[in-house]
Amino acid sequence: MSHITKCNAGDGHSCGAPLRSITMTPLAALITLLGLLVLTALLGLVAHRRSARTQRFDQTDRLTAHDVGAPRLGPGGTVVQFSTAYCSRCPGTRRLISELVTRYAGVDFVHVDVTDQPQLAARHRLLQTPTVLILDGGGAPRSRLAGTIGRESIATELNRIAGGSAHE
Repeated sequence: MSHITKCNAGDGHSCGAPLRSITMTPLAALITLLGLLVLTALLGLVAHRRSARTQRFDQTDRLTAHDVGAPRLGPGGTVVQFSTAYCSRCPGTRRLISELVTRYAGVDFVHVDVTDQPQLAARHRLLQTPTVLILDGGGAPRSRLAGTIGRESIATELNRIAGGSAHE
């Protein structure tokens, strides 16, 4: 059995003297520990599910190549990845996007390192990297993906802007 000692410094007793002892059996300690582990696992699962988010746009605002720090936008659409030098997931996301856009005619890929461009990060309200914007052929943002981004998420959004016209 373990004993936990509580002390109230303002009650006239010295903090070294036990005031009251709470007894916890090994079974109660085990149940408490398991409960905390389950709670931690659930919170981790919720955080993981929230980290890979896709936001879709139905707006008429258009972005120019200058707005995303690119030399030009693709006529069939553009995938813009914002990253930083300190992002551990960004190189893998960059390779994945580079591979996927080759399957779509007229779709370009633009990689933007915002490490030294805080104004660009602020303009696009970047809270984490990688953040990926999917623009249609006219420069209108259609999707925004952030966090851990999988192949299926990017392919789904590319099919959406390209009308499912992937070529192998």
